[in-house]
Amino acid sequence: MAVVYHPPYEEFMDFMTSSPTLDEIINYRLSDPVETHIDQLLELNREGRLTAEQSTELDDYIRLEHIMRRAKILAQQQVHKPI
Repeated sequence: MAVVYHPPYEEFMDFMTSSPTLDEIINYRLSDPVETHIDQLLELNREGRLTAEQSTELDDYIRLEHIMRRAKILAQQQVHKPI
């Protein structure tokens, strides 16, 4: 089964491979169009109207959100690390 990369993953990978600073990692957000799409998926989920494909996409986003939060926590720890 091929891995499908949705726009949130592509955006995050592009960002992480751009050699961001720790502050840029801490402040990183997905683009407004991607956030809007994710909000639409969340609304469909609340209404119980997600297709199987949309459900998989939302699950993928939730995993990405966890990765992004972890990266931000690690960056924050590095910023506040004693010298």
